[in-house]
Amino acid sequence: MSAFRIYLRVVSETLQPEAVSRHLGVEPDESTSIGSRRRPQSPPRSHSTWIRRAGRARPEDLEPVILAWGQDFAESLGRLAVSDDAAVCLQIVQEIRDPDDPQQMGIFLSPALLSWLAVSHASLDIDQYVYTDPQ
Repeated sequence: MSAFRIYLRVVSETLQPEAVSRHLGVEPDESTSIGSRRRPQSPPRSHSTWIRRAGRARPEDLEPVILAWGQDFAESLGRLAVSDDAAVCLQIVQEIRDPDDPQQMGIFLSPALLSWLAVSHASLDIDQYVYTDPQ
């Protein structure tokens, strides 16, 4: 299993996932709606989420996947983000289970990916979790 999980997340307090999909011209891999509940006893969600997964691999290996989503998609995301109807974020989750494994260390983002993120007005969120056995 890869130490990385990468996905694009669009969050909105005013748009349901269907409206985000219409705006972007792409369906999500997963979504939650405003007013939905995680569990029956949970409070209703105050925002929607629209998620497109890039996959599980090192960021540099998934970069072609993200760039293949295209410039038009990035521009649509950017228009949505600057409209203040939604926030766009590329989420990188890294789980480090072996600090000595070079494949689990370091994150490289190329200028092409950073440019795509700039066009999409996406923030970059990197969550890192280190799991080691106490000795």
